[in-house]
Amino acid sequence: MSGATAVGGVASIVRRHKPDYQITLYMGLLMLLGLVVMYAIGPQRANVLNASYGTDFYGDSYFFVKQAASLALALAAFAAMAIIPYAKIQQHAAKILLIGFAACALLAFLGAVHADAIAQCSLGACRWFKVGPLGSLQPAEFLKFGLLIFTAGFLGMRAGQGLVNDVQKTLVPLGIVILTAIVFVIGLQKDMGTGIVLVSILASMLMVAGLKWKVGALLLLAILAVGVVFIIIAPHRVDRITTFFGGDSSTSTDANDNSYQITNAKIAVGTGGLFGLGIGNSIQATGYLPEAINDSVFAIMGETFGFVGLVAILLLFTGLLLRLLKVTDHLIDMRLKLIVAGVFGWLAAHVILNVAAMIGIFPLTGITLPLLSFGGTSMIFIGGALGLTFQLSRYTAFGSKLGSNNEDKNSSGRGRFGRSRDASRRRTPRA
Repeated sequence: MSGATAVGGVASIVRRHKPDYQITLYMGLLMLLGLVVMYAIGPQRANVLNASYGTDFYGDSYFFVKQAASLALALAAFAAMAIIPYAKIQQHAAKILLIGFAACALLAFLGAVHADAIAQCSLGACRWFKVGPLGSLQPAEFLKFGLLIFTAGFLGMRAGQGLVNDVQKTLVPLGIVILTAIVFVIGLQKDMGTGIVLVSILASMLMVAGLKWKVGALLLLAILAVGVVFIIIAPHRVDRITTFFGGDSSTSTDANDNSYQITNAKIAVGTGGLFGLGIGNSIQATGYLPEAINDSVFAIMGETFGFVGLVAILLLFTGLLLRLLKVTDHLIDMRLKLIVAGVFGWLAAHVILNVAAMIGIFPLTGITLPLLSFGGTSMIFIGGALGLTFQLSRYTAFGSKLGSNNEDKNSSGRGRFGRSRDASRRRTPRA
């Protein structure tokens, strides 16, 4: 079966071949490492919560079991997206995006009417649906996936028509979609971090699609202006920005202090030294560092594994991101290229925002560290996105194809990066 038949009716000389198993290697190592850390600090976190709420609900293995279940679901999502043909997924792109919007709207409504049995709200923000024993579901993650699939199809079509930089036919429709998503996520759910990730997904895809730098600069300025407005109208965001530029207080002991989390995150990283305190010896996880198993897991890993361990973790993420770039570079069909580019932007934004916040070079955004932080929804959708990338890696061509578009054989990208692979001599046998 040719790549054209397998991935959706695009005339392609690339035959199906073995996928990029390095994607699964890096993903698996990160998942395993996160599970080990959860096993080590889970009992400490459970003790803190039991003491805070005066209960014995959280057993020593509670967080480890929940994380293992989340990983199992993420692997199932990976397998599903690796098997279901991309063409079938693309056919329902608009429906997936609309479901994401509808779920976010429903959550906002339930939060407004204080439907606490269904909507889980914290600090004035309603970001999760309660789903009983399974925990919670964050619709913003579904919205990310919907935006990824829809934008890839839309931009891929416009790229084939040579209209990527057309204001009326491309940029205005995309602007409406992303602005609507930002209003739901940042405005209603008060989740600036997820809003930045959505913009990163779109920006990565526009760059690969061939957006002109001048147009991109204007779009960036517009997005920054919108971001400033959302910061100004939210006092807690203003406090975070003020704290960031004002510096943190190394003597702060008030958990309500805006600098408390970053101060203790730095203490955790610094305490780890070169090789760390060892598994199970974290002090910050005993209740000093907020969100130790979620947003702050990178700092806990620094305390546990030290500088050397953090470098190893960052190298694993770098390896995974480089594989995504390589797959993007070697895909011919622009729609497939944009999918993988969007996944790259999604993953890279999470890693950069989380790590930068934990070492104090970016304000806190509440973004999790992919595949390592405790949590189900984010893990599942990132697993699904990587599974889709794994599927598309079966249709890469020999040699760099960055900038090419199979639907537009006269594109300048094809001329810059050379001709297509000779199908008669370089086809790879089917896996």
